[in-house]
Amino acid sequence: MLLAVDVGNTNITFGVFDGDEMVTRFHFSVRISRTSDEYGSMICDILERKGFSADSIDQVIVASVVPKIMYSFNSGIIKYLGCHPIIVGAGIKTGIRIETANPKEVGPDRIVDAVAAHTLYGGPIIVADYGTATTYDLVTRDGAFLGGVISPGVKISANALWNDTANLPEIEIKCPEHVVAKDTITAMQAGLFLGTVGQSQYIIDKIKEESGLKDIKVVATGGLGKMISDYTEEIDIYDSNLTLKGLQIIFDKQKRA
Repeated sequence: MLLAVDVGNTNITFGVFDGDEMVTRFHFSVRISRTSDEYGSMICDILERKGFSADSIDQVIVASVVPKIMYSFNSGIIKYLGCHPIIVGAGIKTGIRIETANPKEVGPDRIVDAVAAHTLYGGPIIVADYGTATTYDLVTRDGAFLGGVISPGVKISANALWNDTANLPEIEIKCPEHVVAKDTITAMQAGLFLGTVGQSQYIIDKIKEESGLKDIKVVATGGLGKMISDYTEEIDIYDSNLTLKGLQIIFDKQKRA
């Protein structure tokens, strides 16, 4: 079976694939100080709790935006799972063309999402990923990644509010009943949540207008993607497992290369 790994700025998310089917997923938080033994043993322990042995994993593919952990993380995979992971990066076969000024600058998470969106839902398509950062990327019908937008994620904005202001508390991020709030917490929720909805609508509309492409679909993913997609008609599809599916698709392309 294949272990697909998405190393993000906040969490590491794992998906176990039996062929094309994802049979389980799990995640834990990113910590720079973890050793290879900590990573390896944690992965094996969670796999066992999910009903899978370490020996059942015979292939691993990783997309990472956190270079500082990769030596320890990869070492843990090799020692505990006995696999040398495929790392998504320059030179790997993806099935899409990166048509940006400097293709090497495009994060592997954005590439993986683009591959999954184009393969599963066709093009032209906009991929909106609501993670630690929020990204909006455009892929054409014939699989050209044209670029996109990167903005602070909802949680980054929330942390800035309660860390950089003396009197604003930590809050739950959700949609308030009214945009004109009568208390501080609801006012913060309105700014954070509805501000992200408004940003999404504006950026998606501008990408569609500027590209001149017709019938562009929009797929959302990421932790807050479902909430955002429920409050805007601009998003056509929500897929919580888009990145993991993209990793499986890219892995399959390496086998056929």
